[in-house]
Amino acid sequence: MDETAESAARRSPTDDRARTRLYRAGRLERENFPVDEVSDHLGQPDAVVWVDLLTPAPDDLARVAEELGLHQLAVADAMDTRQRPKVDRYSTHDFLNVYAVAVDRRSGQIRLSELSAFITEHALVTVRKSDTFDIDAVVARWDESPDLAQHGVGFLLYGLLDHVVDTHFEAVQDLDDGIEELEDLLFGQSPADTEVQRRSFALRKSLVTLRRVVLPMREVLNTLMRRDLQFATAEMLPYFQDVYDHVLRATEWTESLRDLVTTILETQLTLQGNRLNVITKKVTSWAAIIAVPTAITGWYGQNLPYPGFASTSGLITSAALIVGLSSGLYVLFRSKDWL
Repeated sequence: MDETAESAARRSPTDDRARTRLYRAGRLERENFPVDEVSDHLGQPDAVVWVDLLTPAPDDLARVAEELGLHQLAVADAMDTRQRPKVDRYSTHDFLNVYAVAVDRRSGQIRLSELSAFITEHALVTVRKSDTFDIDAVVARWDESPDLAQHGVGFLLYGLLDHVVDTHFEAVQDLDDGIEELEDLLFGQSPADTEVQRRSFALRKSLVTLRRVVLPMREVLNTLMRRDLQFATAEMLPYFQDVYDHVLRATEWTESLRDLVTTILETQLTLQGNRLNVITKKVTSWAAIIAVPTAITGWYGQNLPYPGFASTSGLITSAALIVGLSSGLYVLFRSKDWL
């Protein structure tokens, strides 16, 4: 087997699903080099490596774990899905798990994109569980701030977390817009109770899902900002604090929206009760008005003689009583807003 064939055999068949970057002394030097070369660069003190793996096979991740000396429990967590957002510390590295969020504006449903990361002193390895995580947006953030690249892994970690938290913020904004549309529907001229209930339930379900991934981010940022981890250096600390501030705002906004959805449901029930009271008053008022001609015609329909019996004057009298009393009741009910 020649050298080219041997190299091809050594590489994983999924190398096309891996991305790599090499920063040296704060400058981007190489991209998309083979994953097998990662350990060669890590031996150089001024080098920082980023490796991105998309839905890697167990053998592929095991190869990277061997290159970087990753803990087997962290590797197992990276292969599993639906891990909670967290930071786990190991002797040689830290393990991070986060979720990017997107909202379907039509249905109000949440779509989560899970990402795991191994953080070492000179390397950041990201493992995407699906291609819905927009890693290109993360790379674009790194490229927008080349002056921060000299801060190594802390710079890469900041760009990643900033993108993730921004997706949380955008999701909360989309859900807030959805709640405003729901309020317009609730207080419209022809409120659709079934549609309000359906959309309220969908928004509440989405907010519960969003809360599960947003709320733990406070603990994640607090851990990463610890001085003993040395990711948030003195120069990078303000940037991490800015991300932390966005996390707090997204968390508070999520909580307030949950309360708002609950208020909308309670308001809907109150409006339904009020509409039922109005309908009841109207039906009762019209029944009272209709009772007047019924009573009068019933009285004039008796067989005993009375003033105006079997004469034109009796018809005129009964018609006048019906019109007069019914009109009087109508004016009275209208003045009391019963009609």
